[in-house]
Amino acid sequence: MKIYEELVERGLIAQVTNEEEIREMINNGKAKFYIGFDCTADSLTAGHFMALTLMKRLQMAGNQPIALIGGGTTMIGDPSGRTDMRKMLTREDIDHNAECFRRQMERFIEFGPGKAQMVNNADWLLNLNYIDFLREVGACFSVNNMLRAECYKQRMEKGLSFFEFNYMIMQSYDFYYLFKNYGCNMQFGGDDQWSNMLGGTELIRKKLGKDAHAMTITLLTDSQGHKMGKTAGNAVWLDPNKTSPYEFYQYWRNVGDADVLKCIRMLTFLPMEQIREMSTWEGSQLNRAKEILAYELTSLVHGEEEAKKAEASAKALFSGGSNSTNIPTTVISEADLEDGKLDIMSILVKSGLCATRSDARRNIQQGGVSVEDEKISDIGRSFSADELRAGILVKRGKKNFNKVILK
Repeated sequence: MKIYEELVERGLIAQVTNEEEIREMINNGKAKFYIGFDCTADSLTAGHFMALTLMKRLQMAGNQPIALIGGGTTMIGDPSGRTDMRKMLTREDIDHNAECFRRQMERFIEFGPGKAQMVNNADWLLNLNYIDFLREVGACFSVNNMLRAECYKQRMEKGLSFFEFNYMIMQSYDFYYLFKNYGCNMQFGGDDQWSNMLGGTELIRKKLGKDAHAMTITLLTDSQGHKMGKTAGNAVWLDPNKTSPYEFYQYWRNVGDADVLKCIRMLTFLPMEQIREMSTWEGSQLNRAKEILAYELTSLVHGEEEAKKAEASAKALFSGGSNSTNIPTTVISEADLEDGKLDIMSILVKSGLCATRSDARRNIQQGGVSVEDEKISDIGRSFSADELRAGILVKRGKKNFNKVILK
């Protein structure tokens, strides 16, 4: 099976501008494509995972990726999928985040001469003269068309700043600049970016003519990647210091039955023949599918050794063990105690198993909390300093664990 057909079967293709031309270029290794990453944090998340694996698949098929770090666009912030304005970051914060992204991407993409490139749009966006930019680029955009874009529609009721309104033009200019200066002929992104990305192809057509437009192709991946990587309102990070390999493994181990095979198709590198066979699995077999998904993705991000440790820890916990060194651990101090004790609701909040004391109270009252396999029903239950020094394994539900230790 050729790579484009494989992408379709894996469910990665949502919309394209010229499918026949795209298929020919990708299948013959002629695509020089970019995917953009705005550096709003100091780590990529599981939500970026689809883009990273997509770049890897296409590079393995002979195509050339350009990883675009949004050092410039991050200073504005993409309004897509947002109900409020993003926090404005300093240039120092953005530069730091960009360097963190670079180190993480190098685990997936092979960079070097004739291979993948990494560029930062701060190199061209921050030096633009505002008046010149309006004359050269702004004149190519219709405000009426921009306001019809889905990424702006959802913000109109709550308010869209002029600051954010410029984001589409910035992103479109990225493709124009990469096309002219790097020979980039294709762009990828989530389907929530469709309007922004079409702006880029239209800008190239208007500035460079129809012949240039014929070589400019937009292909979008499904926005499922943007929906992944969120759990209990928190991001699942690729940085092991922010989300441990065990927590990363557990996140994928706990995906819903309806999503597990979709995630395996979209995110792993397992052969399609094997995945087709798995599509008939049901019942307890789906738990095995979740273990495969968790192991494959943890191995990709953190390495095979960490994946094996995480898998062993998960199996030990589910079989009733609590001695694994890979279990997420919260260390507390004497200052956290009150009269030499700590109550269960505080323990649940400090360990991150519950977001608030109200959340902790609700979980206890619903019978969803246990300590060392003993169900806790009393919201006033406290643990002594000696118990906490020995360490207690706290569980919320069947799949959320944390070891709390006093040191």
